[in-house]
Amino acid sequence: MARTRILILGAAGRDFHDFNVVYRGDPAYEVVAFTAQQIPHIANRTYPPSLAGDLYPEGIPIYEEDRLEELVREHAVDACVMAYSDVSHVAVMHLASRANAAGAHFLLLAAERTMLESRRPVVAVCASRTGAGKSPVTRKVVRVLREAGRRVAILRHPMPYGDLERQAVQRFATYEDLDRCETTIEEREEYEPHIAAGSVVYAGVDYGAIVRRAEAEADVLVWEGGNNDTSFLKAAVYLTVVDPHRVGDELTYYPGETNVRLADAIIVGKVDTAPAGAVERVRANVRSVNPHAQILEAAFPLTVGDPGVLRGRRVLAIEDGPTLTHGEMTYGAASIAAREAGAAALVDPRPYAVGEVRQVFDRYPAIGPLLPAMGYGETQVRELEETIRRAAAEAEAVAIGTPVDLGRLISIPIPYTRVTYECEIRGRPGLLEVLAPVLR
Repeated sequence: MARTRILILGAAGRDFHDFNVVYRGDPAYEVVAFTAQQIPHIANRTYPPSLAGDLYPEGIPIYEEDRLEELVREHAVDACVMAYSDVSHVAVMHLASRANAAGAHFLLLAAERTMLESRRPVVAVCASRTGAGKSPVTRKVVRVLREAGRRVAILRHPMPYGDLERQAVQRFATYEDLDRCETTIEEREEYEPHIAAGSVVYAGVDYGAIVRRAEAEADVLVWEGGNNDTSFLKAAVYLTVVDPHRVGDELTYYPGETNVRLADAIIVGKVDTAPAGAVERVRANVRSVNPHAQILEAAFPLTVGDPGVLRGRRVLAIEDGPTLTHGEMTYGAASIAAREAGAAALVDPRPYAVGEVRQVFDRYPAIGPLLPAMGYGETQVRELEETIRRAAAEAEAVAIGTPVDLGRLISIPIPYTRVTYECEIRGRPGLLEVLAPVLR
């Protein structure tokens, strides 16, 4: 009997997980290739045989998504499986149209079909869009669980941008672990704040193995999603963070709307910086598709290390990269903090950008006068450093809004200060009520 030939459309994360959970070891299917999107330098690799299993002795090749039609025809693909996140509903259907026109079906796997079960209770923290505030909410959830006497391990959405075999199971408890694994800036943005708070973070490629490792040292597992992806684990409590700065996106982005519909509780974040009318519209939107979820409100108050560094000066604002790129935000913690601190002006980094940093601005022109902290590899890190050095000809100070401590990784030739933020739940219900199924 002929095997169904599958092409998985991914971005180095969800794609590998879907393969591991749904297709690996099933002789009814043959995954002929993965495609790569959103993240640079993740194509032209091979998903290795040690992870792919006995049915794939040569591993599985990874190609650029631009070749979708060519791959469908060349490999006689029966179905393309969508396996990455933070994409508008319209963009998803453009992909579907490309696949269909090339002769393949287009599939969206059910969220629950890709969820692993744990022997420990699980809290999942997901979102409607990249940059909605999952990480500060996750840190708050962990604090509440610890105060209740629980041992907690954080399982982070995969970011396997390097050697996939070495990254099968990763455990991060110290900064030395980050250095040893040669983590990118994008990885450090997600892991460093948790490590600073005393948490252990697991990530990698093979989440079946990762769950077993984490269960051995924790009473509760906390899943922190990437972008607006759905949880990899079945959760006793499913939390979804929505962003009133992007009203309507909670119903028009994939798979963020799925997260809204799956949620036991919706957390409306950034209520301290969003207009009141926007908060109410978001509440109405989520209530229209999930009338049973509890709705919480959260502020993310900013803390500036030294506001005097910014006051009255021309400031270069550095923000979280994914939030500005496919997250489509045009401001962030650094730019807000600079304005509130009384900065004279924001310096436009675009005239000073070099290499792949310049390419990011070309691809995402709506970013505007902010510098995304791009760092998916050593080349990008050095080009980010050079862009900052050149911008220092005009800028007098730097506001760092990305969660990673950039001063540990690159040289910044002018005064700088970090902008951080934590989650503050306002009103009732609170997290104690929402987390009751786990705390029981």
